[in-house]
Amino acid sequence: MEVQFVASFAPIVRDADASRLFYRDALGLAFEGEEGDYLFTHKLEGVKHFGLWPLSDAADACFGTAEWPADIPVPQASIEFEVADVAAAAAELTAKGHRLIHGARAEPWTQITARLLSPEGLLVAVCYTPWFHETPEG
Repeated sequence: MEVQFVASFAPIVRDADASRLFYRDALGLAFEGEEGDYLFTHKLEGVKHFGLWPLSDAADACFGTAEWPADIPVPQASIEFEVADVAAAAAELTAKGHRLIHGARAEPWTQITARLLSPEGLLVAVCYTPWFHETPEG
């Protein structure tokens, strides 16, 4: 078997209304289909990265320590949405009432991220990933 790309990513939601508000209204994702409470799109550019991220590494990236804080729900997955301006996206999320884990900042691997938890407990990042924007000419 040779996996060619990530064909689907769907958070398992407990509160369909809260998730709809977060993904559609806060992040601005457009959904062209709906089957009951199941919303979907086939028009979001493909996933460029798939990984298995240890919780200790996620905690370090978010909080600077290998331990996830006991007072914050442990995320079940991580999803990153590429944006042109991370600081502006973070400000927009904050203005809409969402609490960020951390604001826009450069990671040691040069990606710029701001992170928060979704209603389902996913670790969500709005990010800018420089190597996804490099041209073949350099």
